[in-house]
Amino acid sequence: MELKLPDSVARARELTSYSAEPEGLRPGHRVRVLVDGVETFPAMLGAIQRARRYVHLETYILKADKVGRLFAAALSERARAGVQVRLMYDGFGAFPISSVYLADMRRAGVETLEYRPVGGRRWTWTRWLRRDHRKILVVDGKRAFVGGINIADDYAPRELGGKNWRDTHCQVEGPIVADLEFLFRATWHHAGGAPYPPFPRAADESATTPGSELALVIALDDRGRRSAIRRHIIHALARARELVWINNAYFVPDRALRRAFRAAAARGIDVRIIVPGASDVRSVQWAGEYTYAGLLKGGVRLYQWFEAHMHAKTMVVDDAWSMIGSYNLDYISLFWNMEVVVEIVGDPTSHRLRDLFLADAARCRELSLDTWQRRSPFRRFLSWLFYRFRRLL
Repeated sequence: MELKLPDSVARARELTSYSAEPEGLRPGHRVRVLVDGVETFPAMLGAIQRARRYVHLETYILKADKVGRLFAAALSERARAGVQVRLMYDGFGAFPISSVYLADMRRAGVETLEYRPVGGRRWTWTRWLRRDHRKILVVDGKRAFVGGINIADDYAPRELGGKNWRDTHCQVEGPIVADLEFLFRATWHHAGGAPYPPFPRAADESATTPGSELALVIALDDRGRRSAIRRHIIHALARARELVWINNAYFVPDRALRRAFRAAAARGIDVRIIVPGASDVRSVQWAGEYTYAGLLKGGVRLYQWFEAHMHAKTMVVDDAWSMIGSYNLDYISLFWNMEVVVEIVGDPTSHRLRDLFLADAARCRELSLDTWQRRSPFRRFLSWLFYRFRRLL
């Protein structure tokens, strides 16, 4: 006689099977998907303004523009109020950063740290290429923010003087907030920041269960596990039963990823990928275009976004598995950058990302193999040429 598992148990096993590390998934999370700067910046600033113990912000790009000044004012106000505030930014991503802008925050009590300054005394090609591409905000151990949005006007709406870049971030409450704080602390210390002890959980947080979704933090650093995020993506592709929908800003997939995309499409899975039609880094776009014909032949559907730059890095599989973070499907993320993503297992986030993808796709131009193969010889040459340098772009 075959024992039948209760529906809830069977569903839980089905959901966790999408993860390459089901044992690492932690329950009890509430995830809020944030679209563009118009939703992300107010949510982050509001969390900072409500901070009582600490604010830890890690970003790749930091600019002393309108958005940058808003964050500087919020961080400085909290520091003056006695909150521990630490700000870490990448030396290349934030270059050139205003010394006056930083000095004003330091006078208010904000601790700032530049990750691998440009032109530092320990300059090597490895140090130059290894950048901190993460975007993390942790506030009081209660909530954290992860995604693709930097601190810059590029993501602000045009009516506020921004460029209205399309991007996706998320706010997370639950156990992995502590994991993100641990990640920030490890990077801060590794980069030479003044040591600080780990923060204990507040008494009012110990018994809370914010939500129903399972989640896992996956990070790439300079101490190994360079293929961890890719391994999770390939595993989810192999588990897909219905659809795989992806937004990615800098799309130059390696051979293993291309095989996984084509294999999923060959099984009848609806594989769709939205990529920029006019990237802010044209060399990366041209290199990525070298892979389009093979993907289209394999049944993968490609969409080009021609509005303000597509900068999102999200993936949704069926109604079960989602990923939001800083990781691009290119060689720089695979081999060099410090990256972080949140893997989410559960219905609410996957449904939200599915709806968001359909809204984005409706504003895109879908590529056809026939049209793509008729592009100009010069464009073909550019794709071939820049693909040769894909590990450095």
